[in-house]
Amino acid sequence: MTRISILDHDRCQPKKCNYMCIEYCPGVRMEEDTITIDPKTKKPIMSEELCSGCGICTNRCPFHAVSIINLPEALEDPIHRYGQNQFELFGLPTIKEGSVVGLLGPNGIGKSTIIRILSGELQPNLGNFDEETSWEEIINFFKGNQLQSYFQKLSEGNLKAVHKPQMVDMLPKFVKGKVDDLLNSVDERNRLDFVTSSLQLDTVMGREIVNLSGGELQRVAIAAAVLRDADFYYFDEPTSWLDVKQRLFAINVIRELAEEGKSILVIEHDLAALDAISDYIHILYGQPGGYGVVSHMRGVRVGINTYINGFLREENVRFRKQPIEFHVRPPTTEVEAESLSEYSSLEKSYDGFHLKVDEGQVQHDEILTAFGPNGIGKTTFAKMLAGVEKPDEGKIKKKVKISYKPQYLVSDYSGTVQEFLYTTAPNYGTNLFKTEIMKPFLLEELLEKKMDELSGGELQRLSVAISLSQEADIYLFDEPTAYLDVEQRLRAGKAIRRVTESRNAAAIIVDHDIVFIDYISSRAMVFTGEPGVDGHATSPMDLRSAMNKFLSEVGITFRRDKETRRPRVNKQDSYLDREQKEKGEYYYLKS
Repeated sequence: MTRISILDHDRCQPKKCNYMCIEYCPGVRMEEDTITIDPKTKKPIMSEELCSGCGICTNRCPFHAVSIINLPEALEDPIHRYGQNQFELFGLPTIKEGSVVGLLGPNGIGKSTIIRILSGELQPNLGNFDEETSWEEIINFFKGNQLQSYFQKLSEGNLKAVHKPQMVDMLPKFVKGKVDDLLNSVDERNRLDFVTSSLQLDTVMGREIVNLSGGELQRVAIAAAVLRDADFYYFDEPTSWLDVKQRLFAINVIRELAEEGKSILVIEHDLAALDAISDYIHILYGQPGGYGVVSHMRGVRVGINTYINGFLREENVRFRKQPIEFHVRPPTTEVEAESLSEYSSLEKSYDGFHLKVDEGQVQHDEILTAFGPNGIGKTTFAKMLAGVEKPDEGKIKKKVKISYKPQYLVSDYSGTVQEFLYTTAPNYGTNLFKTEIMKPFLLEELLEKKMDELSGGELQRLSVAISLSQEADIYLFDEPTAYLDVEQRLRAGKAIRRVTESRNAAAIIVDHDIVFIDYISSRAMVFTGEPGVDGHATSPMDLRSAMNKFLSEVGITFRRDKETRRPRVNKQDSYLDREQKEKGEYYYLKS
């Protein structure tokens, strides 16, 4: 059986453990060079040829930095490996002309690596990390494959690929000036007016890029990509920070490229958005941070359902113990529950914006979601409930203790995650904390990392976990799914529900992921109005009524997938779309 050894260099702390992996390794005790010390980094190097796979080093490492992974026997001929005891990728997706191919899998499984390879940013080494791999070797590796001609053209400079990166918040560090200057400079297809109008960028064209919000940066990045004339387009998480309506606009702009015959690859964690944008799906499985495998191509519906069920029939691989389950119909509150917090009609005005919130209450043991466009007042409402902002009119009738996770995450703490938890999490170190917080958010693997070195997804997991660890009546989360993959979103949802119910508390969640909202909600609030000018929030209502009201404002309809019961977007003006709009059933038809 093929075996690989993985060392997490961020978690490895040889000065603190005195190389326990080497001390207890049976191979080393028999005077074999199973584990040696890198003279440059002073960190262990594990020989995969000599390793017996006993797992002693894995169990003995106090920082959980070592993983010994037994690969399926069918896996051979890697596409790329980052180095000794580092991540390894097996397989590449099929690219189809005039189609959008989606990549679906957890963070750290190789999706961004694939895009970097296909866009020419990273030259694959075919597993030979010790020496440079020539283009001739790469082209011969894919002989008889569609990718042979792809890499031939890429090596000769006869193929143009455009890559929209994941971290759009880094854009201001690399691009200076105004939005219109940037977009005019990349408009190789003479589509500037159409694209800016489609993505609702007209109002930001004269603004400096450094002053844009996350959602505005995302739309500018998408526009900059689609305006360029290329053969292949690669989009890494194009819907992050966008509201539901903006996600649909982005999907339509990207789909238009496919209709023109372009080839497109998309990474997306919002299942509804991925369903709407893709024609085909590749599932990636393996061990995050260790190795990733690209599955066979599947149609979009079959592909997403396969991912939800957790079993690849053709490959005979089960990558999740249990399927993800969706409610056949949204949970509703049939009897009046005990009120936890009440508020009168609230009003707040500042910087030319006015928000009015209808009278309402938050109930014990419920998860209340709030959704609507960006810039409509959801965060302002959250801050008023949390006591961060005071309403101009009205009041919070029932004072409660609130734990608040803000929308934008900033880490200015210089220590490690473990040190941060000691200072911020009241019950850190207890068995209850390990069960309720550490395990579902996978914090064990982050403990030795520096706070300022965390990725967006790692910082998000930590922030949600810290908020949940506090003693509070209401847990308030502003966009808790940003940067999280599908599995992490659903694990976070389960953890939030478990903690709120066990503490007889409540949670309020502001988010744009319809599948996540459908999965977690008890009741919901709808925010409508003109973004940046005037907002109105309804009283909390059952999820079905809230969804119908919200989707009627957006002008789209959803249906339930017959197999998995997950929400799916209906195509505009399709028979089902017209039928549901005529009946006023925007969420889904009652069975």
